[in-house]
Amino acid sequence: MTPSPPSNGSEPKNPKKKAAAAEEGTAGKAAAKKATAKKTAVKKTAVKKAAVKKTAAKKAAGGKAAVKAVKAATPAKAVAKAVKAPKPVKAAKAAKAVAKKAAQVKASPPAPPAGPLEVGLSPALDAGDRDRLLHGSHHDPHGVLGAHPAPGGIVFRAFRPYARAVTVVSGELRADLHDDGDGFFSGLLPLHEVPAYRLLVRYEDAVVETEDAYRFLPTLGDLDLHLIGEGRHEQLWTVLGAHPTTHQGVTGTRFSVWAPNARGVRVAGTFNFWDGAGHAMRSLGSSGVWELFVPGVGEGELYKFDITRPDGSRTLRADPMARRTEVPPATSSVVTASHYEWGDEEWLARRAERPVHEAPFSVYEIHLPSWRPGLTYRQLAEQLPAYVKDLGFTHVELMPVAEHPFGGSWGYQVTGFYAPTARLGTPDDFRYLVDALHRAGIGVLMDWVPAHFPRDDWALAEFDGRPLYEHEDPLRAAHPDWGTLEFDFGRREVRNFLVANAVYWCEEFHIDGLRVDAVASMLYLDYSREPGQWTPNEHGGRENLDAVAFLQEMNATVYRRVPGVVTIAEESTAWDGVTRATHHRGPSGFGGLGFGLKWNMGWMHDSLQYMSKEPVHRRYHHGEMTFSMVYAYSENYVLPISHDEVVHGKGSLVSKMPGDWWQQRASLRAYLAFMWSHPGKQLLFMGQEFAQGAEWSEEHGPDWWLLDPAYGAEPDHRGVRDLVRDLNGVYRSTPALWERDVAPDGFQWVVGDAADDNVLAFLRHDADGAPLLAVCHFSPVVRHDYRLGVPDDVPAWLEVLNTDAERYGGSGVTHPHPVKPEPQPWHTHPASIRLTLPPLATVWLRPA
Repeated sequence: MTPSPPSNGSEPKNPKKKAAAAEEGTAGKAAAKKATAKKTAVKKTAVKKAAVKKTAAKKAAGGKAAVKAVKAATPAKAVAKAVKAPKPVKAAKAAKAVAKKAAQVKASPPAPPAGPLEVGLSPALDAGDRDRLLHGSHHDPHGVLGAHPAPGGIVFRAFRPYARAVTVVSGELRADLHDDGDGFFSGLLPLHEVPAYRLLVRYEDAVVETEDAYRFLPTLGDLDLHLIGEGRHEQLWTVLGAHPTTHQGVTGTRFSVWAPNARGVRVAGTFNFWDGAGHAMRSLGSSGVWELFVPGVGEGELYKFDITRPDGSRTLRADPMARRTEVPPATSSVVTASHYEWGDEEWLARRAERPVHEAPFSVYEIHLPSWRPGLTYRQLAEQLPAYVKDLGFTHVELMPVAEHPFGGSWGYQVTGFYAPTARLGTPDDFRYLVDALHRAGIGVLMDWVPAHFPRDDWALAEFDGRPLYEHEDPLRAAHPDWGTLEFDFGRREVRNFLVANAVYWCEEFHIDGLRVDAVASMLYLDYSREPGQWTPNEHGGRENLDAVAFLQEMNATVYRRVPGVVTIAEESTAWDGVTRATHHRGPSGFGGLGFGLKWNMGWMHDSLQYMSKEPVHRRYHHGEMTFSMVYAYSENYVLPISHDEVVHGKGSLVSKMPGDWWQQRASLRAYLAFMWSHPGKQLLFMGQEFAQGAEWSEEHGPDWWLLDPAYGAEPDHRGVRDLVRDLNGVYRSTPALWERDVAPDGFQWVVGDAADDNVLAFLRHDADGAPLLAVCHFSPVVRHDYRLGVPDDVPAWLEVLNTDAERYGGSGVTHPHPVKPEPQPWHTHPASIRLTLPPLATVWLRPA
């Protein structure tokens, strides 16, 4: 379970008295200063009003005493019947009421009389409305607060906790509202229509002039609410969350959140000193969305949603749609907007020219916080693109960058699905890094984690008091391996949250591909569960039909909306059709999942198992190196040597190899060249490109000191890195190594059964039939005049790569001259060549 981090103190425990002077932060800190500057003038105006007020007080029979007298003289039931605000039973009726109110505000009524205006007693606020507003459980605060037509004029009502007085200001008009107690102020003004107005709020130590948040129309339209209800809003991040905007001519921030089980929702933040009492949000009907436009709030403000649960208790939650967060362990959401101007138009224009499975695709996987510890996104942009470009990788794959509270999870336990981690900078800083990689000609893949989320009580778990993002069945909700919660893929709003999130990273951050984590755990109801701990699907099977539908929808939506992207499944089982189109049904009866590529976990496991054996024993495990070709074309594969293979006691890649230091490095070099020539795309984790001996730790990252020229063994490590650079260089310039990765006619065995010799040899072909010959020798001896069958239409073969070259740290058994075939049939081929096979080495040859 992800531990809940301690508060960083950004949410004061007792904000009431100290916050009172600035509780009206809806106008922003600047507005507060401006209002304070006006304080003297306001006091002078108050003096001039004194005489008028005394006369008004007499007529009103003593101010508050008159209010009590009126209440006493009017039966409670009659008052409630007369003034109780109609509840919006139907969304359509509510919309008409709001529209009518807006029309009154937007109209151009006669200018109200100048100077102080006598304020009559407004109809009493319904006791139920009053109680719900005080306790944060009102579903329609706009129906009772703000300005509303009533018999005798316009009723103005404000809820301003801790305020001493509230005055309505409209042009030259000034009208002091009656103090109704508990922070409520109201008055009946003899006006015919609702004017454009502001509120002047006086506290013990300050006076603030501000817009009234309860005079504004909803910021979400009917189409948005319809799409949210249908679970089909593909740009959900544009309507939910916090968005600085100008609404009805006023600048501020619109807040909206999906919380269908809540009795009430308020927004709290630095702008109201974390007391949301005065900022109750309205429910937008059956959509489950709550909304409020808060004038004066801008970028950089911290906020959370103060939710009243169904049982009446309250919880303070980070925004699930927050696009920026505080730096962990702090947990608040941050109001933000992007101002970044992209410079990667050329990259985006050409990335869709060739399907990814028919293009060169070699990936350098990195963990951004530890690649160069301490660097920000912008500092990484100055180093990472140059390093990756020098090594020749076509793409980088970033371990999860979405916000997560516990760094030790490496980002795989996400709380902020829409926010790049603030540990390294702002969202625009992350955009800068992606842009820099694109301008260097490097694609950007990102690990994406839609399978589960942590239980932190300020995040998604039981968000509005009941299971919402997680499945309502505890057995379905609890992930048995990681102590986390699984998403309810059958709920359309949850599916929308995730599908839109996949689109968000691709559209907003120009991500070129998503590697989807833990797909197998999503696909099976019995994943890591014992009998009795899971319930079969409607057909009696173990497949999670909701997860299947979600993955199909996600892939179809991403590929439709963002040309040139690729989705990659980390799927460790033999599920049929992971990379098959969603509309093509397979033998299992399911349509394909629709991924572009799939990690080949079988190849990874088998080949590393073979390489970990002493050479003398490898003959008994030869099939582990050849078995992958039995299923190589069942999916579109990536060959992954990822972070998972070099942590938790597994050792680094070079340390898996047997023998002394020379043999370990030689075996590693031979293995990497075997991997680059095998059908499929390549992925290598950081640090393995220079044979780091220690396994990876997120606390300190790769051992860069191994490449320090002052270190005695530096040439050994630099030699392996030079090999990786050359592997990528030859790979990218040789279509035979990538153009037919998913087509059986792109591969042909020369010899696959030479177990006693520890030899594998095969041909790769490009679309025009041009070959490359790969010969892998996993024995520490030199084999002279080793005969291999070859086609008879190649006059000579030229060695283009040999992992035993001295510059890589090898023994130097190479073939500097072209090798001519002999007319002697061998290995079912019409001709053959004789080679001297270097020890523990892979050799590539192509037509001279």
